[in-house]
Amino acid sequence: MMELSRIDSSVATFFAVHLGLAMQSINLLGSEEQKQRYLPRMARFEKVGAFALTEPDHGSDSVALEATAKREGDEWVINGRKRWPGNAVWCDYIVVYARDVADKQVKAFVVEKDNPGYRATKIEGKVSLRMVQNADITLTNCRVSEDARLQNCNSFKDCAKVLMSTRNTVAWASLGNAVSAYDIALTYAQRRVQFGRPIAKSQMVQSMLVNMLGDVTAMQLYCIRLGRLIDDGKLEETMAALAKYYCSVKAREVCRIARDVLGGNGITLDFHVIRHMCDMESLVTYEGTAEIQSLIVGRDITGQSAFV
Repeated sequence: MMELSRIDSSVATFFAVHLGLAMQSINLLGSEEQKQRYLPRMARFEKVGAFALTEPDHGSDSVALEATAKREGDEWVINGRKRWPGNAVWCDYIVVYARDVADKQVKAFVVEKDNPGYRATKIEGKVSLRMVQNADITLTNCRVSEDARLQNCNSFKDCAKVLMSTRNTVAWASLGNAVSAYDIALTYAQRRVQFGRPIAKSQMVQSMLVNMLGDVTAMQLYCIRLGRLIDDGKLEETMAALAKYYCSVKAREVCRIARDVLGGNGITLDFHVIRHMCDMESLVTYEGTAEIQSLIVGRDITGQSAFV
């Protein structure tokens, strides 16, 4: 994820949505039969996945989602709207989270793109992650069978398990953008000559580069530690939230400093820094904004919830 993001966060986001959100939802919340039905073909990229949680009126408070699911015999009828799912315009499967009208709990369903009740419209005018096909989704009497309901999703807490695992991915992706911005700024400073000498010889530019390197190194350590915690089965929600918060905020700052090092050239796509900088605006926001991550960590360290 880091290496993909060094090149283009849109490519990395495609993988994050397909592997991290769609496949992870099925892997964590599906039955063994559902895992065997969906995951092998998705792993071979014969089928592409998407993930629909956020709604037009519920972003940071997605726990209050309004999309509904009503059981009728062996089928579920889903109604509602979703906003921002990547891959949703052309995916094969999309995992849709909706509230069961019977018990008011959040459930998850695998909806196929050719379902007559599913409609996805591409969101136009994005400046960040421009290659990602985000969509507005309308679900109108969208019928799916009971065996399309992920059997181990019985509340929003189960959805939160998926988000905890993918915040690790966003931390690594943020690091990739920061590493690229630092590399570009360092190379540029060594080659760009002003007042008869490379700008890398300027104390101010060296200070900016050292500032960037310090942040990049700290982010690397965050990500490596996070990966080892996952390997050991010891990852907790607060750890993932803190890493996502720190790395996304610091990476955005690294990209901003790199753009300053490049001066006027920093706003052109010739050097790519401005693209990384714009893409970081999405990474700071998705999988829970920096502010939401701060509230998750703050609740843990103080024992007091400041969400409402």
